Amino acid sequence: MTDADGLVAEIEATGARLARTREMIARRIVGQENVVEQTLIAILCGGHGLLVGAPGLAKTRLVETLGTVLGLSANRVQFTPDLMPADILGAEVLETGADGSRAFKFIDGPIFCQLLMADEINRASPRTQSALLQAMQEKEVSVAGQRRLLPRPFHVLATQNPIEQEGTYPLPEAQLDRFLLQIDVDYPSRDEEREIVLSTTGVDEATAEPVLDTASLMAAQRLIRRLPVGEAVLDRILDLVRAARPGTDDAHPAVRDAVSWGPGPRAAQALALAIRARALVRGRLVPDLDDVAALAHPVLIHRMALGFAARAEGQTLGDLISRLVGDVMGLEAAA
Repeated sequence: MTDADGLVAEIEATGARLARTREMIARRIVGQENVVEQTLIAILCGGHGLLVGAPGLAKTRLVETLGTVLGLSANRVQFTPDLMPADILGAEVLETGADGSRAFKFIDGPIFCQLLMADEINRASPRTQSALLQAMQEKEVSVAGQRRLLPRPFHVLATQNPIEQEGTYPLPEAQLDRFLLQIDVDYPSRDEEREIVLSTTGVDEATAEPVLDTASLMAAQRLIRRLPVGEAVLDRILDLVRAARPGTDDAHPAVRDAVSWGPGPRAAQALALAIRARALVRGRLVPDLDDVAALAHPVLIHRMALGFAARAEGQTLGDLISRLVGDVMGLEAAA
């Protein structure tokens, strides 16, 4: 068997396990196919996801289900204005032994897990939000002058309520850029909501079972980086990201006047990884331009900001990204 044959066989086997993973998630999450797919993509790429949606749309339920199905140890932190960094990272406490001796002992915080749900992350102060920065980027934390490695793999799935903005602290651009995808969670359709009501208000409720474990998930994460990306697809990624940057020669005309800051190279990296993961989740061997168009919105929207004049005119980033995809790639952005 050649190396290419071995890669194809590994892709097919992993794709089958991921299909089983999605079936298991669907036991507890009705509808929301795009949300489930994009959240899986973020984890398969080794990244973090920002789930944005109104309360009651199963964001917490999704994270709990993912922890079970993917075989990851999961913790949840409810972010509040009085939450302190030590409440997330942990702290050293002075313990007295049986012989009367005293010594400092480090007590792990909830961040020492493989899947951390940061619920309503924008309700915490900037000081507490910044406690996640090193962990999200470097997979380690520093407490009392000592570096402590986090478990592998380590992923943050944060939620944010776009409706209530009183008493919240907008996430800084540096932290937003560390989320691989912003995943918008919309209301379910009428039929989906009917099924939700019936499945969650009866005597028995569906449960999820593990499909993957830590080793198989990390193997899938390594496999994604081995999937080939065609030159034409890579060129369109670069065209799209560079067209979204104001103040450059490559900027799209609609971007120059409307956007105050645009995506950096991390956006191109995120797209190049995410399209591979989407192809694998959908059982394909290589990503194509449709993958780029489908993931342009979740990759770019939190890495761009509209200027005051554009907001006053009623422009939205979603519409602007759709226009970029249409003009740069000749395709329609996925909803």
